[in-house]
Amino acid sequence: MTEPAVADPGMGTVHHLDDHRPAPGTTDPVAADLTKPTTATAPPVAPAGSRIARTGRAVRRVAVHDRTRSTARFTVRHGMYVVGGGRIVARRAWEGRTAARYERMLRAAEAAGNLDLATEWEERGQRFRAARHQRRMDLLSVPVKAAKGAAAGLGITAGGLLLLGIILAVANENVADVATPTLALIELIRWIVVIITVVWGPLVALGPWAGLLALWGVGRHQQAAPQWVLPVRSADAGAPITPSVVVTALRDLGIAPLRKAVKEMGDAGAAMLGPIRIAGCGVEVDVTLPSGVATNEVQGRRRKLAENLARHEHEVFITIPQAARTVRLWIADSGALDEPIGPSPLLTDTTLTADYTKGRAPWGQDLRGDAALISLYQRHMLITGLSNQGKTAALRALALWLALDPRVEFRVADLKGVGDWGMFDGLATVLIQGPTDDHVIEATEMVEDLVAEMERRIQAPPGTVFTPLIGIVDEAQVAFMCPVVDGRKRPYGGSKATARYFMATRKIHNQGRAVDVLLYQGTQDPTDQNLPKLVREGAHTRASLALGTESQARMALGDKAVDGGAAPNLLRPGLDKGTVVVASDGIKIPAGQAAITVRTHYISTDDAAVVADRAKALRDGVTTLHTVDHEADRDPIADIMTVLGDASRVLTQDVLKRLAALSEDAYGEWSFLDLKRVLDGTGAEPYKSDGRMTIGRERLARHLTNLGADGSASAAE
Repeated sequence: MTEPAVADPGMGTVHHLDDHRPAPGTTDPVAADLTKPTTATAPPVAPAGSRIARTGRAVRRVAVHDRTRSTARFTVRHGMYVVGGGRIVARRAWEGRTAARYERMLRAAEAAGNLDLATEWEERGQRFRAARHQRRMDLLSVPVKAAKGAAAGLGITAGGLLLLGIILAVANENVADVATPTLALIELIRWIVVIITVVWGPLVALGPWAGLLALWGVGRHQQAAPQWVLPVRSADAGAPITPSVVVTALRDLGIAPLRKAVKEMGDAGAAMLGPIRIAGCGVEVDVTLPSGVATNEVQGRRRKLAENLARHEHEVFITIPQAARTVRLWIADSGALDEPIGPSPLLTDTTLTADYTKGRAPWGQDLRGDAALISLYQRHMLITGLSNQGKTAALRALALWLALDPRVEFRVADLKGVGDWGMFDGLATVLIQGPTDDHVIEATEMVEDLVAEMERRIQAPPGTVFTPLIGIVDEAQVAFMCPVVDGRKRPYGGSKATARYFMATRKIHNQGRAVDVLLYQGTQDPTDQNLPKLVREGAHTRASLALGTESQARMALGDKAVDGGAAPNLLRPGLDKGTVVVASDGIKIPAGQAAITVRTHYISTDDAAVVADRAKALRDGVTTLHTVDHEADRDPIADIMTVLGDASRVLTQDVLKRLAALSEDAYGEWSFLDLKRVLDGTGAEPYKSDGRMTIGRERLARHLTNLGADGSASAAE
């Protein structure tokens, strides 16, 4: 309440205000309300245990987050690269200074049972120790030699500088120039010291970091980090092949007796494995299967086995060695089979020559990376595969190598006709190119001419030496499927006894190799209709590129090769282009196997033309016939001039062969007497050169020129 104002005569009126404070001994109700506990409206306080639990869950969420895990792996990985790099560098330094490397290789050779290799490594280790001892003994004389060398160097340098100073003093007519070279050298040394003083600090600061960076680079290159921190692509792809990996892969094939046997073995299946050997771009291991498990059961699960080994199906090959109940696994390094193998020696070595009798053609590389060399001596060949897999290139590469032997004669029929064999124009005596029925007829007549030449050689006197004659029919399935019949109602195609092409090939297969008349055939997508059984079994060398089915693989290579593990039907069409599976005694095949896989060198058409030009330079000149006309009347003199080609002289024996190739009907039965009879009186009669009868082109050309002049004179009269 407000007290009444009090008047003061000397000052203004004073008003006393109530401060609302309670009187002594009483309680203010408002203050009492404000001081009451407010438990009903205050937020609850959580127990300490629940706060810890929430914090733990939050920490766990952060810890298991993908970004956190990736960051941790990244940090550990690159840190371990440095540690691992240091360990690798230290091991290399240690092995470089000690005999540890030789001891390690010696133990590995002994474990593998290779005593010859163990002896070799032991000898290497002894030589290393002897050389190291000699180096240490030489160190005893190093201080004396170094002191003598330093004194001699100092004297020579001082003398040289003095001599140079004298020359300068004489040239400049100034005695002070005698010291100029020495002072210049002192100034150079001073600047070198200054530069070193400036850069020494940064070098000392950066040196350790550069060393760590170098160690990190070594560790990263070698993937020297725990497997769990490596990137996914490095941890999963191409895992090393160890005994435990192989046994686990076999155990998980789904073969119950094999799985049970592995579990019951005291050594967890290690007894099944032979030593794991490095074999080219992969490893090889023999597996002795337990009782109750057949080898074909493992072969039939090739894809599953490859995936168990962290490989693609085409990177694992299963073959059957000679040992009973054993399979041989060849496991490629991941991605190694997709790398190119490099150019053919025919392209890289321009001095390379061929020897049909004793030589071996460089065809490519086997899966181990070794050179695949094949002998073509007296062996008929059949190569097949799906379309556009490199069949023509693989066959042509062998023919190009043979062409570097000047003795070899070629007669080629390309029933595709797109120019794949065009470089043999001027190299082959017969070259037929085209897919029509007319080309098939000419190809059939060419093969029949080979039969006639074979029969002529067989009837020759014993001991007669013959030059190789190679007939090549590419796309032979076109000939087997040709529906045309001749005037005597005999079909050109087919597999009946009346089929002309079929019977000609059969005759060559039966007797041709004995007199070096050989037939090479290339076909695609084989069936019983386009590649009859008797024809494919007559080839000594059988090769196949990628095929579609196992039955086609058996047609191409035979049952024995396929039962032994050959599987061209498992090659990847397009990706394994140029890869052939070969069954032949002309190529080195590992013991116990019936076939070998070869990655052939690819020679393009342009490069093939270059090789063919080299082959032509080795020959006197070859006239290539592109068609055979058996009906037209022949002019023997003109035909002889034709077959002589550009050569200055040709052996009469070769002239007869070329005439027979030109027209079998007209010249197939000719002898040396027939040739002499035709040339008598022309001035171009056969004559001896180096003890052998030959015919000179210049003489025959002179006769034809004179004959033409006489004809012109008669016409003028």
